[in-house]
Amino acid sequence: MFRTTVEELFAQVNAPIIDPNLIEIPQDRSKWDFALPCFSFAKEMKLSPQLIAQQIGDQLMKDIPNKKINKLVVDGPYINVTLDNAYVADTILKEILEKKETYWRSKSRWEKIAIESPGPNTNKPLHLGHVRNMLIGNALALMWEFAWFDIVKVDIKNDRWVHICKSLLAYEKFWNKVEPDKKPDHFVGDWYVRYALEAKKDPNLDIEIQDMLVKREQWDPEVRALRDKMRTRCLQWIEQTYARYWCHIDQSYSESDHYLKWRKIVDDGIASWMFIKNDKGHYLFQDEELGDKIVLRSDGTSIYITQDLALWILRYDDWKMDRMVYIVGNEQADHFKFLFKIFESMWLEFASNCHHLSYGMISLPDGKMKSREGNVVDADSLIDEMQEASLVMLEKRYPWEDMKTLAEDIAFAAIKFFVLKYDAKKDFVFDRNESLSFDWESWPYLQYTHARCMSILKKSETSIKSFWEIDLSPLELDSERMIMLHLSELGSIVEKAADEYKPSLVARYVLDLARLFNTYYQHTKILVEDDSKVSDARLALVQSVQYVLNTWLWLLWIQAPKKM
Repeated sequence: MFRTTVEELFAQVNAPIIDPNLIEIPQDRSKWDFALPCFSFAKEMKLSPQLIAQQIGDQLMKDIPNKKINKLVVDGPYINVTLDNAYVADTILKEILEKKETYWRSKSRWEKIAIESPGPNTNKPLHLGHVRNMLIGNALALMWEFAWFDIVKVDIKNDRWVHICKSLLAYEKFWNKVEPDKKPDHFVGDWYVRYALEAKKDPNLDIEIQDMLVKREQWDPEVRALRDKMRTRCLQWIEQTYARYWCHIDQSYSESDHYLKWRKIVDDGIASWMFIKNDKGHYLFQDEELGDKIVLRSDGTSIYITQDLALWILRYDDWKMDRMVYIVGNEQADHFKFLFKIFESMWLEFASNCHHLSYGMISLPDGKMKSREGNVVDADSLIDEMQEASLVMLEKRYPWEDMKTLAEDIAFAAIKFFVLKYDAKKDFVFDRNESLSFDWESWPYLQYTHARCMSILKKSETSIKSFWEIDLSPLELDSERMIMLHLSELGSIVEKAADEYKPSLVARYVLDLARLFNTYYQHTKILVEDDSKVSDARLALVQSVQYVLNTWLWLLWIQAPKKM
């Protein structure tokens, strides 16, 4: 919205149409609100950037009435501008107060986006890596829905391959008629760990695994019955974990349902010479840049990329999406490079609109997690432990009756925010204590900021006037202008976060907003007893911050508490 305001200013000058992307927003706004570089106008106007900047600056100062600009300085090819506080307040705050939590929503781009997330295995419960996957998927879906995209959430249940057989074989050999004494997906995961331990003592287990894998591919009834039993145990309880993390899936796909449907695709590729047979009998896809990729083994069995070819066709038939986003860890980067190249070679629709959102690994303070060694943080235990820690923290600070509910809200929010504040591509260490800290990099700090806004509004004992009745001219402090300008950036941040697949930009924005507001609150009296005009204007600012905070936290799928 702020960039639109700037465009309106420049619409009155004799210059080419101002592209809002040219407008530069400085990190330090203590001197300028924005700057406009004039290099790109030189070719069309046939003048030097310095002269263009001077001409546009002169016109702005002469043609813009009503003190919209407070200060303008031309510095070489740059026009540096500070807007008038009253103009900023009327332009920004009144729109927020009118639209409230719906402030800034872009027009629909008429695009359907399918998001694949989180892709669980049926041999173990969801772990912290899946949590990051789910949270990124949720946040992106909400941002795109906020920008009026049509979003479809899909996932893939990985219920084939050798890692599934490891759980099956361990259960078959060592179960001793033991039935689940815990959440069944955790029970199944224990057998995956058990296999790793037993295989260290008995190398022959690897031979038995290959035998079971062959039987499975040949639809051996006993192996299939065991697979179905363990798969059912795992999946129905994974769905409960989905619900705990508010992970909604529009349609779920399972490898076992479609893994034979790749055959025609591969046969067509062989017939068209897209897939070439090598001297070992494997069929390859060859690319000058990426190299060779096996798509069919010499024994006629498929691999992951072969399955994804079939899955793509199924999903497109179901949803006719315009864009497909795969949220998968960065260790699969090469897989998706090859997959998208094959899509292009097959002339598939929207093949160029597929994107691999690669994310980094999460480790613990004591090292990297390894599923087969049993030292992962599973998603269910994480929530339980965080809720207990939140409750202990709250009992020391706020002895309220509804602390248990608040502790659960804080636990969920702390996990979500701690994960989402990092750029998805980066590895990081998940520290439970740090995630629950009241330092400004944490979610409790944001919860407290929102609760503080609600407390101030409740304490005022007066209702905020209708947005058109408020006189905002008393908002003259630099700190007030800084908050208003930050509020105005909501739209551009949402667009950038969505376009660049970076929910972390949303998290960083809301952290900066909370920091600006709390600094302002510490140095400024909101309710001035002998000056109702100042009080009303500052309450309007507080209300605007509360609306935007609530919107941003919703975009991160986080609840904003009314008290804390």
